[in-house]
Amino acid sequence: MEVNGVEIEDTYAEAFGIKIARALITASSEKWVLNAAREATGFGTSVIGCPAECGIERLVDEAETPDGRPGAYIQICTFGYKALDEQLLERIGQCVLTSATARVFNGLPDAEKQFNTGFKLKFFADGFEREDEIAGRKVYFIPMMQGEFGIEENIGAVEGVAGGNFFILGKTQEAALKAAEAAVDAIARIEGSITPFPGGVVASGSKPGSNKYSFLKASTNEKFCPTLKDKVEGSIVPDDVEAIFELVINGLDLDAVKAATRVGIEAATIVDGIVKITAGNYGGDLGQYKINLHELF
Repeated sequence: MEVNGVEIEDTYAEAFGIKIARALITASSEKWVLNAAREATGFGTSVIGCPAECGIERLVDEAETPDGRPGAYIQICTFGYKALDEQLLERIGQCVLTSATARVFNGLPDAEKQFNTGFKLKFFADGFEREDEIAGRKVYFIPMMQGEFGIEENIGAVEGVAGGNFFILGKTQEAALKAAEAAVDAIARIEGSITPFPGGVVASGSKPGSNKYSFLKASTNEKFCPTLKDKVEGSIVPDDVEAIFELVINGLDLDAVKAATRVGIEAATIVDGIVKITAGNYGGDLGQYKINLHELF
């Protein structure tokens, strides 16, 4: 099948389960929202080597936040709830509490699983904390040199989905990157999903393990490397493709990942110079979710 005249391969993206916490960061301006959100989600591309997969889900305006200020939802993803509890405390404590004018609210107040991150961070106040309410939410305020830092008592988490993906095959690196950027921008408007890699785009690609080195958890996906298409057996790179970019998508549930995949592909295929869209899977050995690209359309 084709979308916007671009071939969509009849294949599936293989995704897996993960625990996801969601927080809402607000600040005095969008600039300071993004400063805090970017710091809190740093070093969060892949659990292959990072302590969590993290990303900014979407920006929200003053009408959508408890304190009437600009905000952004972030997601922090790990395989276990214990690790997620630790990552929330460390990332919010080190990266958001220290950021000018920032506050933190619960991004999943109705979730069954709740971490008392705000309660733990209040002890930074050294006994000078105060408790108040904002829009009916229990918030701890910590006196600081700037004034006060506010954080809601709890941060919620759910069983989410990670590893959704699709590959953009372009005639040139410029075309492939332009399409990937368009896809990231489209996904940023979808509630419930993140693209955790730098700028939302994966330049490297990878496969589990290694053909040569037993100590590697992951290694280059040589069959998708354009510079190796004449050097490796079974290369999947067409003759007219010079660059491939991947988007990895995590979401609060499978529907969020599917919606993000669909709008991302639609946006990518509008760009000139895109040859094909495909996806990464490992025969079902990596995860329990299969997102069939054709079924999205």
